[in-house]
Amino acid sequence: MNVNASTLNAIAAGLKKVYNDTFNKTESFYTQVAMVVPSSNSQETYAWLSKMPRMRKWIGDKVINKLSKQGYSIVNDDFEVTVEVLRNDIEDDNIGQYNNMSQQAAWSAKQLPDELIAELINDGDTNLCYDGKPFFATDHPVKVKGKANKVSNMLNKALSAATLADAKASYGVARTKMRTITDEEGRSLKVKPNLLIVGTDLEDTARTLLTADKLEDGSQNIYKGSAELLVIDDIKTGEWYLQDTSMPVKALILQERKKPVFVSQTDLNAPDVFMRGTYKFGAEARYGAGYGFWQLMLKGYA
Repeated sequence: MNVNASTLNAIAAGLKKVYNDTFNKTESFYTQVAMVVPSSNSQETYAWLSKMPRMRKWIGDKVINKLSKQGYSIVNDDFEVTVEVLRNDIEDDNIGQYNNMSQQAAWSAKQLPDELIAELINDGDTNLCYDGKPFFATDHPVKVKGKANKVSNMLNKALSAATLADAKASYGVARTKMRTITDEEGRSLKVKPNLLIVGTDLEDTARTLLTADKLEDGSQNIYKGSAELLVIDDIKTGEWYLQDTSMPVKALILQERKKPVFVSQTDLNAPDVFMRGTYKFGAEARYGAGYGFWQLMLKGYA
């Protein structure tokens, strides 16, 4: 096959179609657990995270919800996956093998937001959120009616479906902790934990809790249907998470500066072509990931 501009453009178009087809077919979970926020800058600041505006009875002057002077910022990072195409393979009409590489590049690009969210979850007990504490912490500072309080969104208890008592002590306590969190006026935030997130090690236990009529000891399962189940392969062993995904805002933020796009380098006069006889294709993206409201997510661990 002759290597010319027309040939290279045709190859790039073919690889792009393979990429797009695979990208569109690949499943991902990040929209289920994260608030996707469009971005137009190198970073975005979330000054509103310190407040959950709520309707209240209007007596006297209105109470103004102000943006925080110390906003929580999320920086956008660059991501790429690049594949090299040998000029000799084009000349020898040996392009078919690159279709598989284009498919893999597309799969990886679609999985990128999932990986960023899994990393957020795994590192939540060390990475800080808007209040200066780790996202998962036992001492989030909250003022209720002017009185300082420390609120926890962690539970040192292994997830269990062995007996009703064990299920209550783990999953049940976690649900209660989340549902009793209040705002600064002492009103319930109306948190409704509706998603249980586990790794592969706890999948069977979690599935029993949420779908079985009876627990492992034969007792009636009062938690059947209480939440959906999401299994994330990257979650650390022994850890489990309960999340409320029903609100307009969420516990996790996926900041989208540039969705993954197919790119190619087919310039006949490019330095790599002259020096190494190679062309390139792949994908580029820009994302940031960070934390929203810690009140909407709890970590359980043994």
